[in-house]
Amino acid sequence: MARTRQPSASTEDENVDGVIVDVDVTSEMETSFLEYAYSVIYSRALPDARDGLKPVQRRILYMMDDMGLRPDRGHVKSQRVVGEVMGKLHPHGDSAIYDALVRMAQDFSMRVPLVDGHGNFGSLDNGPAAARYTEARLARSAQLMVTSLDEDVVDMVPNYDNQLLQPEVLPAQFPNLLVNGASGIAVGMATNMAPHNLVEVIAAARHLLRHPDASLEDLMRMVPGPDLPSGGRIVGLDGVRDAYRTGRGSFKMRATTKIESITSRKKGIVVTELPYQVGPERVAEKLRDAVQSKKVQGISDYQDLTDRRHGLRLVMTIKTGFNPDAVLAQLYKHTPLEESFSINNVALVEGQPRTLGLKQLLEVFVGHRLTVVRRRTEHRLRKCTDRLHLVEGLLLAILDIDEVIAIIRAAEDSERARTALMAAFDLTHVQAEYILQLRLRRLTKFSRMELEGERDELRARIEALQEILASEEALRSLVSDELAAVAAEHGTARRTVLLESSQQGTASLSAPLEVADEPCRVLLSGSGLIARTTSEEPVLRDGDARSAHDVVLAQVLTSARAQIGAVTDRGRLLHVPVVELPALTPTAGPPSLAGGTRLEDLLALEKGERVVGIVRAQDTDLERGGSLVLGTRDGVVKRVSLDLPRTDGFEIIALKPGDAVVGVVDLDGDAPVDDIDLVFVTTDAQLLHFPVSGVRAQGRGAGGVAGIKLQPGALVLSFTAVDVTREAEVVTISGSSAALALTQTGSLKVSALTEYPAKGRATGGMRCHRFLRGEDVLIGAWVVPSPARACTQAGQPVDLPAPVGRRDGSGSPVAVPVAAVG
Repeated sequence: MARTRQPSASTEDENVDGVIVDVDVTSEMETSFLEYAYSVIYSRALPDARDGLKPVQRRILYMMDDMGLRPDRGHVKSQRVVGEVMGKLHPHGDSAIYDALVRMAQDFSMRVPLVDGHGNFGSLDNGPAAARYTEARLARSAQLMVTSLDEDVVDMVPNYDNQLLQPEVLPAQFPNLLVNGASGIAVGMATNMAPHNLVEVIAAARHLLRHPDASLEDLMRMVPGPDLPSGGRIVGLDGVRDAYRTGRGSFKMRATTKIESITSRKKGIVVTELPYQVGPERVAEKLRDAVQSKKVQGISDYQDLTDRRHGLRLVMTIKTGFNPDAVLAQLYKHTPLEESFSINNVALVEGQPRTLGLKQLLEVFVGHRLTVVRRRTEHRLRKCTDRLHLVEGLLLAILDIDEVIAIIRAAEDSERARTALMAAFDLTHVQAEYILQLRLRRLTKFSRMELEGERDELRARIEALQEILASEEALRSLVSDELAAVAAEHGTARRTVLLESSQQGTASLSAPLEVADEPCRVLLSGSGLIARTTSEEPVLRDGDARSAHDVVLAQVLTSARAQIGAVTDRGRLLHVPVVELPALTPTAGPPSLAGGTRLEDLLALEKGERVVGIVRAQDTDLERGGSLVLGTRDGVVKRVSLDLPRTDGFEIIALKPGDAVVGVVDLDGDAPVDDIDLVFVTTDAQLLHFPVSGVRAQGRGAGGVAGIKLQPGALVLSFTAVDVTREAEVVTISGSSAALALTQTGSLKVSALTEYPAKGRATGGMRCHRFLRGEDVLIGAWVVPSPARACTQAGQPVDLPAPVGRRDGSGSPVAVPVAAVG
């Protein structure tokens, strides 16, 4: 039991103690708690299902409209709005009012913001500036919430001190509760509603207006799922369907990500959209914790490159050797890049909290709009009828204005004048009073014509308004047309991508985190693209069709986590990690190299330096042995062992001044050396091939030995090695030395290597191409396994003529410049 002290009824002694009354604690607590709970539910936490607003939001919008803070007016201090709302309508703390105003101005919180804010209204990670620093006015969309308030469309109720009136609900020309969502915690219940797309929700509302018995499935065809202000993705729609059916459900939100090449060797995960209500700083904090606890592996760097011009951009750099898709799956699991959203559609319907599905929410809004438009039509009909009544009386008076003036002049006071006018012209009290207030300037002929036109217009409007009120179908059609106009003016495209299954886009969840060290082949194309395969099987064997894009100049058998070497024309060997090369997608035929990357972009080349070939590196299959053979522009050949240093960028041949490497050959230690011939082709159309066994191995510092004897002015154009047990073809192109490179197509000839007998090392070779008139030099030469395939600089295939039987024959013209043959 509790005791309360009441003042004594006696006034004789002021010191007499009050009377103590015993009160039951249980009853008192129940009563007080229920009153408090009802106040929180009805007056603070839950939105009305009709306009989708909580009382504080509704009062802010109404007061801003009453203050004239429309979109075509200037901004005013937010503190002024807060003060007006608190002093006249909302007797609570100013912080609660300002927080509600700020949320209605944040485009990342509401799908269609209702307040146009000027200044710092905060972000997902930081709060707004104080109300004295920010300014606000109504947004264009907020005009739809308060329109027609002066036409008796909603009931007005007293404010907290019964001195002012405020709307019980706003007219709301669009389904604000579905479009902008809501969240709030009451006593014993809460609401959490997801935002939706304005165009989709209005389409469903219009369908419900035309078909009141429409099924939920019909409405869900137009509203497939939420449309979050931050965009992103929703994965798994079963929970969304549950929420549309019962009012409760959940779904997963996922950031919009893509895997990009951050540098020539590094890949990264780029985030352009985050889940709803998730900020970049929260992502950074969780990512840091996950990396430190080793829940997320493979991230080497994190950068927030967000700016106003490009929007959100979070870049997470992937460590070498890690699978970006598998790392992304870790991020989804351990960071806010994937979040859950629980839907709880609780709103007030006729003053009672109810859990509503999609159809019920739309039905409440449609019913509200029908009531608003009906009351607006009735109000306009009354106004038109009253005005028509005055205009008709005024027209009667103007027809005999002299008698009207005489009656007024003869009357002793306005009361007698009004009575005399009513009797003389059969007028009502209102018409007679209006005539007495008539100004003399309205007695012109033009004014009479205006009045007659206004009368006809009023009659037409009255007839149209009566037709709307007389027909439920006409009323619904009017509401539907108004909704369509709102969608056309304020609608925007969907931002959130909906994925039916939660596993869509997550095939990498079971993918290995690190790239396995499996055998593969590295391919170098004629246009300078490099990539790796996913197996060790050779590419383009005898009888294979040409590659879908480009031709293969060289291929190196290696493993995914090893390194290969790139040999440059300056005699340097640079290492390239295989794992950093793009992996080609397995296909039924030869792979397309269009998905490769440019080899030059992966290397730190000096100015003017270029790559002439790729080879095995020192840490790949050392037990197999092997060697490298290089040919230079001045006809020098050098053979060097593969047992090379692990440092990068070392020289493997000592070049003389002006000399340069033109080709490199990787000889496998298991291959029979006696079957391999080295081939030189010079600019003066001389071809020489001799066994590789005639070249002994030298150290890295050696300069090589003579390979071919050059005529004065001639240079080596091509150097390679061929297996004499297999068919090989010689492709040569002749042209003029005066023309610029790659500007002349020239004359092309294909011949078999067997047409040219082998000779000894350091000899002069034999002629492989006869020049035509105007030609004096070879501009291209390749010796490749049969069949030869050619391509342009852009990698497009070029058809080659059939091989000719004469080794010294001339070529035939080609349509486009040939850049490479492989």
